[in-house]
Amino acid sequence: MSNITRVTHMLTDNKIRQLKTRDSVYRVADSHGLNLEIRPSGSKHWRYRYRFGGKGQMYSIGAYPSISLSEARQQRDRLKALVKDGIHPSEHKRAEKAAQRTERANTFRAVSNAWMAENEAQWSARYHTQVKEAFKRHLYPELGDLPVSRVTAPLLRDSVTEAGKTAPTVAILLLQWVSGVYRYAVLHDLAEYDPAPALKGLVKRPKVRHHPALKAKEIPTLLKKLNEYQGYPTTKAAINLMLLTFVRTSELRLAEWSEFDLEAAQWRVPAQRMKMGEEHIVPLSSQAVDLLRELHRASGNRQFLFPNTRNPRTCMTVTTINRALERMGYQGKFSGHGFRSTASTLLNEMGYRPDLIERQLAHAERNKVRAAYNQAQYLEERASMMQGWADYIDGLKAGNVVAGKFSAA
Repeated sequence: MSNITRVTHMLTDNKIRQLKTRDSVYRVADSHGLNLEIRPSGSKHWRYRYRFGGKGQMYSIGAYPSISLSEARQQRDRLKALVKDGIHPSEHKRAEKAAQRTERANTFRAVSNAWMAENEAQWSARYHTQVKEAFKRHLYPELGDLPVSRVTAPLLRDSVTEAGKTAPTVAILLLQWVSGVYRYAVLHDLAEYDPAPALKGLVKRPKVRHHPALKAKEIPTLLKKLNEYQGYPTTKAAINLMLLTFVRTSELRLAEWSEFDLEAAQWRVPAQRMKMGEEHIVPLSSQAVDLLRELHRASGNRQFLFPNTRNPRTCMTVTTINRALERMGYQGKFSGHGFRSTASTLLNEMGYRPDLIERQLAHAERNKVRAAYNQAQYLEERASMMQGWADYIDGLKAGNVVAGKFSAA
């Protein structure tokens, strides 16, 4: 376009509207290198003329009136500053577009999923699902499609605060997990800072509500109500088995038949389902074995001991046991987890060693060598204790007054 006509003119919006088309392209200069190019078609385009490396250059700013005169001058000043700093405007524009493409690809959803994938091998399946579902429910609706580098503390605050209204403990965990995402993002040059620390203390941790334990004299009433309960037989069996084994609710409802050896009277709960990440052996009393043999007739051809009534390929829901206890009159008084505190309290009263009871409850053992030793050393003693516990329950059911360690007559 060496034959383009150039007209020197300080532009105004009124002057721009009066510019006529010609048979060839011509430009009208504004000031400091800014030009308006008028084409035979009638379209008008802003151009910025400058010198870089001793050579004349031309940069396209955009079309008028989409870009107004004042906006064009602002962009000219920005480009002029780049040239002054030794930055080629065209190369800078390509770098900005590349950065924008990177931002669009590295959304908060994409980066948090990458962080989860990186940690999946060292997390239990249960924990991985917990993190994934929490992000999906509480963070992705508002933040998921934003570039990870554009998630600010105020934006994060709004999502976490909303989560805290119904699940304060989850909201606190969300801040911890988000910090993990941003450590990953900063390490991979996807973000410059972590917005989560600024929100420390945003959600107050709720007071711990300990699961109440039943007293010995209350167990016969529970068993009577359970016997009269009109719900599904498998739900009744689950509650009975929980009383006999006092495992965690999640360990019980996800139990699979492949984990049981009824001849050896043992239930091996796999490590991935245990809170401490280690396999847990549950010795089974003769009463528990009889219950399981009876249950096998109902669900032995399924994967789970307690299949979901609506979808037998999955296990019973997380609320099944507690809803059954509520219908029996225990709402706010007793829950599935309360079987653990009940057994712990009464077994201690019966004179069993605390470390034996703690091992059966699968509580943490800080010394891993000792934990492995205790697992083997206590197995026979725990089997004896579990049989004593089942006999104790039978004694209470029969109306016997039991004091001290129970021994069958």
